[in-house]
Amino acid sequence: MTNFLWLWRMAWRDSRRSRSRLLLFSAAIVLGIAALVGINGFGANLARSIDEQARELLGADLVLSSSQPFQPRFKPTLHPRNQGNLTLDYSAEAAFASLVSFPRGGGVRLAQVRAVTGNFPLYGEWLTEPTSAVQTFRDAARRNQPVALVDDELMAQFAAHVGDSVRVGNVTFRIAGRVRETPGQSGFSASVAPTVFIPGDAAQVTTGKADSTSLLARTALIQPGSRVQYKQYFTLEPGIPEARLREPLEDVKDQENVKAETVASRKQQTGRSFADLTRFLNLVAFVALLLGCVGVASAVSLYVREKITSVAVLRCLGASGSQALLIFLLQVAALGFAGALLGAALGTAVQLLLPRVFADFLPVAVDIQVSWGAVAQGVFTGVLVAVLFALLPLLSIRRVSPLRTLRASFEEDTTAPDPLRYLVYGLIFVFITGFAYLQTREVKLALGFAAGLLVALGGLAGVAAGLRWLVRRFFPTSWSYVWRQGLANLYRPNNQTLLLIISIGLGVFLMATLYITQGLLLSRVQVASGENQPNLVLFDIQPAQRVGVAQLLTQRHLPILQQVPIVTMRLTELNGKPTSELKKDSTDGRARGALTREYRVTYRDSLISSEQLAEGKLPYLATDGTPHISIETGFFERLKLKLGDTLTFNVQGAPLLTIVSGTRTVDWTRVQTNFGVVFPSGVLEPAPQFYVLLTRVPDNNVLGGVQRELVQRFPNVSAIDLGLILQTLDDILSKISFVIRFMAFFSIATGLVVLISSVIVSRYQRVQESVLLRTLGASRRQMLRITLVEYALLGLLAAATGLVLAVLAGWALAFWVFDIGFTTAPLPLLLLAALTTVLTVVIGLFNSRDVLTRPPLAVLRGEG
Repeated sequence: MTNFLWLWRMAWRDSRRSRSRLLLFSAAIVLGIAALVGINGFGANLARSIDEQARELLGADLVLSSSQPFQPRFKPTLHPRNQGNLTLDYSAEAAFASLVSFPRGGGVRLAQVRAVTGNFPLYGEWLTEPTSAVQTFRDAARRNQPVALVDDELMAQFAAHVGDSVRVGNVTFRIAGRVRETPGQSGFSASVAPTVFIPGDAAQVTTGKADSTSLLARTALIQPGSRVQYKQYFTLEPGIPEARLREPLEDVKDQENVKAETVASRKQQTGRSFADLTRFLNLVAFVALLLGCVGVASAVSLYVREKITSVAVLRCLGASGSQALLIFLLQVAALGFAGALLGAALGTAVQLLLPRVFADFLPVAVDIQVSWGAVAQGVFTGVLVAVLFALLPLLSIRRVSPLRTLRASFEEDTTAPDPLRYLVYGLIFVFITGFAYLQTREVKLALGFAAGLLVALGGLAGVAAGLRWLVRRFFPTSWSYVWRQGLANLYRPNNQTLLLIISIGLGVFLMATLYITQGLLLSRVQVASGENQPNLVLFDIQPAQRVGVAQLLTQRHLPILQQVPIVTMRLTELNGKPTSELKKDSTDGRARGALTREYRVTYRDSLISSEQLAEGKLPYLATDGTPHISIETGFFERLKLKLGDTLTFNVQGAPLLTIVSGTRTVDWTRVQTNFGVVFPSGVLEPAPQFYVLLTRVPDNNVLGGVQRELVQRFPNVSAIDLGLILQTLDDILSKISFVIRFMAFFSIATGLVVLISSVIVSRYQRVQESVLLRTLGASRRQMLRITLVEYALLGLLAAATGLVLAVLAGWALAFWVFDIGFTTAPLPLLLLAALTTVLTVVIGLFNSRDVLTRPPLAVLRGEG
């Protein structure tokens, strides 16, 4: 204990003259800790809010959903032993996509129509304007009056007002109010598919046979083959065990596609999704912290070199090398603790901003409270990484000889490297990998993150070392004095080349990689501008409407690029084994979703431009009448199939045995009608089916005319404007990119702090150089130009290296992840490099202004 107190007193006394400089060490980790604490605290608050609002998020105690109407006898009663029905309230919903129009302005858009019954939503507040619109809607629904509630975004797009009308199918509804917020629906999902709520029909949901007088039936939008999502909502007596809620599903064998959601399952699902997001953002924040620690290590290295004489004096007075090391390690730990506390305080404030940053993605209102667990984790992480990275330069203190007190000037230590340095390197790698594992929970991803980070840092460090070697090896002796001195600063003692290239380059790498990745994501769904590429998709076309819809387009001189029949079916047997039994076997490796999903297939005997034959033969009809089908390679692998396997499908009540004869690779990014399963011609023609038609419209005026005529003549036919989809996707990716850039800002800001602190910390060394150059006759203008050359070269090279690494990372993502050709716009990347270079020069000159402007004698007196 006495020894520790002595070490602490010595650390305190030694820091007196350098505390302002030492505070810069802690400043380098402040923003990284702030990002970690902010994200972790926000994640904890979000998890608590989801837990508290899960019932409102689900809108019921139990929700049953299916892609087909429920069987008449499928009605969970939840009768306990010797008690009555536990169901307190009930609501039904049928949801589907359809074109809706606003007669007053003539606007038409594809929307999500939700036909609901009863007191939907059973839990949560349905925010409308006016607030009385919910009750007006419910009262009108009970009286079977055509009243609708319309999403606020949809009304704003077409300048519609409460009291106007909206046409859905064959029925015109009066708009009772605009929907601001629906329980369980985020602004993100509303931007993808704005919603129109209309009165529903419980009979349509529970039996598939609609009441002919209901408003839903009168719209005539639900036709054979229509894609409809059916739901039943229940509120139950409190205190029912979770297991009891699933019991009704286990006894109904004819309704295998029913999905049951409870408050607990929704809580788990939503919590897991946002936990993954916070873990990813934690990794981005961790990069900022590591970047700050690189600055700490570099600054401590300069600090230690200035303290060599003090260490030698301590060794002469009897202090051991370990004691000298602990004195300076205590300084670093104390300042790391101070920086971590400041970062934790700032991170707590950042929590207040994050709900606004994530506003478009959050399904619940987040109640912000201080997360002391996140604060403690942030402080501990900050101190630990600061000490680990500072140990690398501090280890040299252990080997300082007392004879250094006799030396008049500083000399490089030529002794062999300390073996403990390799142990510290190992501890740093283990810590980075361990932190990544805690976020991803996967060893491969954690090792990949650590390895990728080390490759980026190693690449930047290699460029810095190579630059110093090249400048020293091929020094341009014939250049002007200013250029020669500026280049010499890149490899002089205590140079900043390594530090600045790593800190600036890593920040540029992060920003450029985000930009390139966003471009790659958009390129996957980019609608080609060629004349023959479709940009309008018409679907749910009934066989009797096929000719009429085609005539509508030809009359407007629009091309019919594709017209494809679609038949819905379900897989019932695989090689003679029922799928109900295969689902129970969790060891066969088959994807459960592929066994239970509804298949939408087509029939043809040839490939289209987005397909290639991978193995076997094209679809054909055997002489015995057995259809030989073609399976997409992804489905083929997920079902663990082999050529020659038999699949039995239920084609809307009729069993159909097929044989797998071949596989195809499909480019799902192409604007084509792509299918996982293709039948041969001559089999499915008599089956109930609908058609999808692809065309191309030259502009929005023609598009609007087609949509208006479709609503009038074929109200059940829906049209997807691919241009609008692309624009919506671009908006979504921009919002996601903003969130990631918000976190990347901490890395950029940390790089700037490291840049500023490195200039200030090396001020003493620069003062000595300045005095020498000024004494030898250098003017202030020459000193300014020398500094300008040095920082311009550092900024430009760091930015260029970061861009090169980002391009390589983008190419790897394009090749290995997205499987597309790599392309990117160079102009924004060049602008980023130019801005980074200018910013580096400005900060370097600003922090060096005192050394450049003051007379040498005044500077020396101030330093002495």
